[in-house]
Amino acid sequence: MYFIYILESLADGSYYVGYTQNVEQRVFEHNNSLHPTFSSKLRPWKLKAAFELNGSAGEAMRAEKFIKKQKSRAFIDKICNMQIVKLPVAQLVRVPDREAPAD
Repeated sequence: MYFIYILESLADGSYYVGYTQNVEQRVFEHNNSLHPTFSSKLRPWKLKAAFELNGSAGEAMRAEKFIKKQKSRAFIDKICNMQIVKLPVAQLVRVPDREAPAD
């Protein structure tokens, strides 16, 4: 099972969209990775929303790319407040709020 997750930077309010099989671990990695990456520059991150996707890694990747291609903060804000998101490439179902594991 895969998840689409949306992070919000507490540094500047930017959003980050990704996909993973383990949301909590991925949020931890974004906040604690030693490698210089896009997300390391805008720490700390909080989980804004996570959606379950019953499909393959390829379907998760297509859903992630679709959301990113919208290039719209309003679009991301809108889907963060939805329980079910029907994208042209997949259907996403909101999961209860989750937190990253403690350091």
